[in-house]
Amino acid sequence: MLCWGQSAFGQLGFSHGILTITPEPRISTFPLSNVISQVACGEDHSVFLLEDGRVYSCGCNGAGQLGHDHEDITPGYVNALANEHVTHVACGQAHCVALTSQGQLFSWGAGSEGQLGHSTAERSIPVPRLIKKLNQQKVLQVSCGSQHCLALSDDGQLFTWGQNAHGQLGLGQGITQQSSPQRVKSLEGIPLAQVTAGGYHSFALSLSGAVFGWGKNSSGQLGLNDEQVRESPCHVKPLRSQKVVYITCGEEHTAVLTKTGGLFTFGAGDCGQLGHDSFHNEINPRRVLELMGSEVSQIACGRQHTVAFVPSSGVLYAFGCGEHGQLGTGYTSNVICPTAVKGRWSTHNVQNPSSVDPTSCSIIKHIFSGWNKTFVTCSKQESPEAAVDFRSCKDGNSTSLINDETIDTWRQKVIDNSNSNTINGVVQTLSSSACWNGSFLDKNNVSCSILTEMMSILGQVPRSQDLTCCLLKCCLRN
Repeated sequence: MLCWGQSAFGQLGFSHGILTITPEPRISTFPLSNVISQVACGEDHSVFLLEDGRVYSCGCNGAGQLGHDHEDITPGYVNALANEHVTHVACGQAHCVALTSQGQLFSWGAGSEGQLGHSTAERSIPVPRLIKKLNQQKVLQVSCGSQHCLALSDDGQLFTWGQNAHGQLGLGQGITQQSSPQRVKSLEGIPLAQVTAGGYHSFALSLSGAVFGWGKNSSGQLGLNDEQVRESPCHVKPLRSQKVVYITCGEEHTAVLTKTGGLFTFGAGDCGQLGHDSFHNEINPRRVLELMGSEVSQIACGRQHTVAFVPSSGVLYAFGCGEHGQLGTGYTSNVICPTAVKGRWSTHNVQNPSSVDPTSCSIIKHIFSGWNKTFVTCSKQESPEAAVDFRSCKDGNSTSLINDETIDTWRQKVIDNSNSNTINGVVQTLSSSACWNGSFLDKNNVSCSILTEMMSILGQVPRSQDLTCCLLKCCLRN
């Protein structure tokens, strides 16, 4: 793993001393860096998720955001999560959230704005704690803004909590900060593929590619052709023909990736973070022309900078604020156009020129960026892995669909484990209009015999007659 950017609090995880700024990529000294699957970035801290589900963190711990009391500058193990298999981590300014394989959420760190979701506004919770309000949901995705959170459940429901000073929770007018998860009712019935939070704004991407934004819009970061705050989700119509597949947000800017590898940015441009060869804001999505002709596969936003990876050439680009070395160019100046990050980069399937020593290249696997730093996990030279491609990610973390595969899974679960939780999960999915709507996007997903199949499954469960009647009503209602 390589990293660069602000490191005054040890948030890059180096074991030898503390550099205030690391302006170019350096190899991580964290002994477990070769088995890191994800990195989440807070303002002055970082969280590392290992392939086996363990969580480590480093950096500032002023609000308990590290989840442990390890005082060394090297990453410390979050022991409170030892009994959980974590599959995803997210960071806000000074708080963290961890998602487990069971679909449960744990949070810790700063909580004065209700961003921890524990129905309180405690200043700090230094040990990961289960968010009980979501205990009956199977959460698939979680994203953190500066002081708010978004969570998507498998039945298509979107929950938000935390600060709402700019409408970033999407709950409508007159809603103040929320210390426990609340449903975003205006998006119910829409099958969602991704949810993501910026500093004080939020986005949701539907399975059909529709983009919805809400929250702070003072720099045009919602892409709605104005600078007016939105307290409820609004359809970003300029993007409806672009086949958007991924969204990432900075503090006041947004970047979106299309199916064809196009990069569009909008919002604050005062540091050059939009890549449009200017310092101007953009209130409408605008394609980064410097990268036209190249297919971008990964994008990530920091607070005021953007990173993009072009796999065909193996070039990693960065633009925006460079004050803390977060662009990796070796300098601390701002850059207004995509500029190559310093170093030799490659992809697992690209043949390097004969003059280039392959061992001198870093084979990119996944890029992560947040606040004033960037991390890149790399493949091993002897057994390179394919780089992550955001255009084709299918990791089962979007709204559940009702199809033959789903039915087979349910049938096996019922046969193996006929308890109320299993049946309730089936009924919950089938009573979700978002799940049904998503399933009908592909005519191959829902067959005419689906109801018969479900009756057959539930018929194998003792005393399931009442549940079957309930299920039938749910299906008919949808």
